[in-house]
Amino acid sequence: MKILVTGAAGFIGFHTSKLLLERGDTVVGLDNFNDYYDVRLKESRAKVLADFDGFRMARIDLADRDAMEALFAEEQFDKVINLAAQAGVRYSIENPHSYIDSNIVGFLNILEGCRHHNVQHLTYASSSSVYGANTAMPFSVHQNVDHPLALYGATKKANELMAHTYSNLYNLPTTGLRFFTVYGPWGRPDMALFLFTRAIIQGKPIDVFNYGKHKRDFTYIDDIVEGVIRTSDKTATPNEHWDPANPDPGTSRAPYRLYNIGNQQPVELMDYIGAIEKYLGKTAQKNLLPLQPGDVPDTWADTQALADDVGYQPSTPIETGVKNFVEWYLEFYKDELT
Repeated sequence: MKILVTGAAGFIGFHTSKLLLERGDTVVGLDNFNDYYDVRLKESRAKVLADFDGFRMARIDLADRDAMEALFAEEQFDKVINLAAQAGVRYSIENPHSYIDSNIVGFLNILEGCRHHNVQHLTYASSSSVYGANTAMPFSVHQNVDHPLALYGATKKANELMAHTYSNLYNLPTTGLRFFTVYGPWGRPDMALFLFTRAIIQGKPIDVFNYGKHKRDFTYIDDIVEGVIRTSDKTATPNEHWDPANPDPGTSRAPYRLYNIGNQQPVELMDYIGAIEKYLGKTAQKNLLPLQPGDVPDTWADTQALADDVGYQPSTPIETGVKNFVEWYLEFYKDELT
């Protein structure tokens, strides 16, 4: 298979590309290497991928229509895994235009490329943020998700709607994956695990929002990537029993699917912090703060549909995942720590 992985220098895109290459696929990675966070980390991920013979990196912005059209025409991909996006709930409040450029305009360019070049299956990143004001737990793809709390979640919901129209109009198989708080080695510096680890090492206080009463469905990167690739391998098909009088949001009479991809075991934020403290051998100074605008108190993924359809079974305990991250962090940043 020749597979386009967008966001290949990003956290999930890097790990996905690496596993595809290790199993023998040809991967074209796409990334614009923007400075939303430290570009050196992105370059380091790209350097690891460059050691594989079956990999090449295209330094392109998703929103560059001409460059995207040329890439699809030149490469003729079998499948596409779209993991590029402007991420971050709170950043979307400060910089809304960047989310429209990347997550809406960029995603349209992906859809158009797939449509015009006979891509067999598009798998793309959605987010647990689409659940917004929902409070029924666990979150299910069969629930209505029309009340996002921040623009980031709204753009991800828009991606799902856009994908459905292309599945319906052009018979393009599309599958959206709603990610739940992914963590692990090579992670994003704007995520809690990275921020907490760095601050604790430096002896600085950590900001603990909602007074630490959050629960999150923290999901280890290896479990996530296995689910992504299993999903990409299983091309979306129509739901023959879909009822337009009682429509199921997670499926369609078009070749369209939505899945939650999480750990299905929510963890208290304070327990998460406790694991970081344990493996760093240091106690965190905690700055307890109220819930932030656009944030939700809890997340919990119902992943039964993904288990039924592709055999997805996350297996990494939170302690193992945090330990692996801390070991990676201490090695990767050892020069800064001495």
